[in-house]
Amino acid sequence: MPAIKFDPAICQSCETVDCLMKCQYVTFKNVTDAKTEKLKINNGERSRILEECLTCYACQEYCPNGNNPFYLLVERQEELGVLPAPKPIVEEQLRMMQPKGKLTAAKVTSPVVNMCAFPMLTGCVRGSLFEGASVIAGNDLFCNIMWLHFAKNSTIRERVPHSISTIMDLYLRDSGIHEMVCFHDECYGTYTSVADAYGIKVPFKPIHLFDYINRRLDSLSACIKPINAPIAYQRPCSNRLCPETDNILDEIFNKIGARRVPRKHDRENALCCGGVPRAQQRDELADELVEKNIADMKSVGATYCVFNCPFCMATMAQEVAENGIMPILVSDLVLSALGE
Repeated sequence: MPAIKFDPAICQSCETVDCLMKCQYVTFKNVTDAKTEKLKINNGERSRILEECLTCYACQEYCPNGNNPFYLLVERQEELGVLPAPKPIVEEQLRMMQPKGKLTAAKVTSPVVNMCAFPMLTGCVRGSLFEGASVIAGNDLFCNIMWLHFAKNSTIRERVPHSISTIMDLYLRDSGIHEMVCFHDECYGTYTSVADAYGIKVPFKPIHLFDYINRRLDSLSACIKPINAPIAYQRPCSNRLCPETDNILDEIFNKIGARRVPRKHDRENALCCGGVPRAQQRDELADELVEKNIADMKSVGATYCVFNCPFCMATMAQEVAENGIMPILVSDLVLSALGE
């Protein structure tokens, strides 16, 4: 596999070092301090950032030059043996999420909705919103983006091509279908941003769930019953890889009458849900992030906490509900507005 797409000259000439100066978890004395640490990473040297990084992906969005700072950081973590989580946890996750080889070929019809490694969520693909959809899911289709949280770029390079081949060989090619709806940001981010940066070829067109829903609502506009409620959106780390879709989500909310209330920890300033530090055994930080997110939602009077990441929802849903806010997936909120 080719090296990460990265140009050191861009970093060398950068005057703002936004990738680090905007970080909400690692602090720096000034721009000079941040640049010193960034150049260490670029040169393959050990930097304190490798240990302190939360692996929230945000620096990918903060970099104004699209120079893949986070992917390079993960590369250095793996090269230098800096594991964000204890090695036994990483090894167990690698075993648990490896391809199983249990899927069988099937003809599918458009739209094809990929649920990745979450077959338990296939029931979300229902009603008029997903009329006629074919659903595919299983470990062999796992997008493998989670390994960015565990300093395992090598696993991404090894397993993502396998997932792509499985999708094509078992479903898309023989069905004459050339595009696939990604139900999760993780999959879309893998087949667009990650694939481009890692030099992985993707023979189908990935469609973001928000793109699909937004277009589908135009056909179902007569059926919409406005939600008429303030909502808080828990933006996931993987949406940092496709920030352009956040505006499309705003269009969806506008069409269904959901008011995305301005708040501190949203959009570019979104905070991690706490799930990743929990997996890394950084429990105090995980608790702090959950508390900050929920306090922020309560402060603006949100009725719903809307998720697009199943991991974020699994991490926060119970405590969100205990604080009087309804946890719900984007697709389920839209189905509610359609009276389904």
